[in-house]
Amino acid sequence: MADPATTPPPRLSVVVPLYNEEDSVALLVNEIAAALAGWNFELVLVDDGSSDATVARIPREPWVRVLAFEKNTGQSAAMHAGIMVARGELIGLLDGDLQNDPADLPRLVALIDQGADLACGWRAQRQDTWSKRWQSRIANRVRQHFTRDGVHDTGCSLKVMRRACREALLPFNGMHRFIPALVSAAGFTVVELPVNHRARLHGVSKYGLANRAFRATHDLIGVMWLRSRRFSYTVKKSD
Repeated sequence: MADPATTPPPRLSVVVPLYNEEDSVALLVNEIAAALAGWNFELVLVDDGSSDATVARIPREPWVRVLAFEKNTGQSAAMHAGIMVARGELIGLLDGDLQNDPADLPRLVALIDQGADLACGWRAQRQDTWSKRWQSRIANRVRQHFTRDGVHDTGCSLKVMRRACREALLPFNGMHRFIPALVSAAGFTVVELPVNHRARLHGVSKYGLANRAFRATHDLIGVMWLRSRRFSYTVKKSD
């Protein structure tokens, strides 16, 4: 791998949290490479304490960087760690289970080039079980009612943001569900785009009802408090 300290920053950093995705990770890396052929990019893979062979099966390409946690800490921690070490002008996010389509990344980048600060994927045609769709539909409606973040599907990890947006992301469990709310509260422009969603090929979902409903409701209260207490200022003069 090229030394990040001695190479120019890429246009796009793609951050992917991984947890027990040994059967998916090599295919994921190949799909990202194909989707971004000709781009100046890096791939930041954050292994969240996998207990399988995920790390060993990562293709070690020059543009691949790997962060490995000592123990399982959660999707928000893995995502935040990757975002904070990303070197790109733009930062893309997607899941490691192959349900997000890397081919949608250039389409989201195009929205940033048109003036948006954060472009969010919207799984308009979800390829999940009815129970997962039902849980997400309720969670999204509750979240939209209280945060007014302007997106239909905050559970879709597929996103692209300007590097400056990461300053709005506070490190707490559940952060990944509230990226649009945190970024919009900081004054950035948020847009969304319908994206491809695919059925899971390998492994099992890591997040059940307790994660999607009960914990998310607790997180929502905290995010609402943070938004209500946020301030801004303009410096008139500095000597």
